[in-house]
Amino acid sequence: MKRILIIEDDNVIAEVEKDYLEANGFTVDIAESGDIGLQKAIKEDYDLIILDLMLPKMDGFEICKQVRLIKNIPILIVSAKKEDIDKIRGLGLGADDYVIKPFSFGELIARVKAHLARYDRLTIQAPPKDELRIRGIRIDKQSRRVYVNEFEMALTSKEYDLLLFLVAHPNQVFTKEGLFEKIWGMDSLGDMATVTVYISRLREKIERDPSKPQYIETIWGVGYRFNL
Repeated sequence: MKRILIIEDDNVIAEVEKDYLEANGFTVDIAESGDIGLQKAIKEDYDLIILDLMLPKMDGFEICKQVRLIKNIPILIVSAKKEDIDKIRGLGLGADDYVIKPFSFGELIARVKAHLARYDRLTIQAPPKDELRIRGIRIDKQSRRVYVNEFEMALTSKEYDLLLFLVAHPNQVFTKEGLFEKIWGMDSLGDMATVTVYISRLREKIERDPSKPQYIETIWGVGYRFNL
């Protein structure tokens, strides 16, 4: 049975989320402040975190950042903050999804199940026992580790999947829609801004100068290309 942690200071929302999740077979814990939420997220074993942004003691951005440093589990941000900058920041810190309040609880359950299923597929899939090398980048597919000039880069699962796909298809141009379909799947819930955010995050980690990318090139009006 999957365990889910809800970090939410609005008790009414948290309890309704918990009821819906438990009705769908999940075990659920609630933390009503940021510091307690972070402590539980790090010390206990959860399969997914539902995270509010505006919390007492510590905001959701900092929690997301700290959790992502040591754990690779789905993080769904649920917030009343509607500005694109907040969404981009949340995804940039490693969140897997961003849901704007108010939302239907049916949609929340669908997103939870979709992300858990994707992480399960990544966990049980036996990676190939070989490497990919393009210039200074080395991808160890067996351990899912990435090295740039022999320095290991810490990539999230989605960052790794996106980079692996691009490296495996060098010099081909892919639209945002095409990349979203390949990496997140047709049944995924999200928007094309997700692709832009993850491309930016990858550039920060693999490019010498992210403002002048040598690997992941933007083809204006079309999409992206990984250069040999």
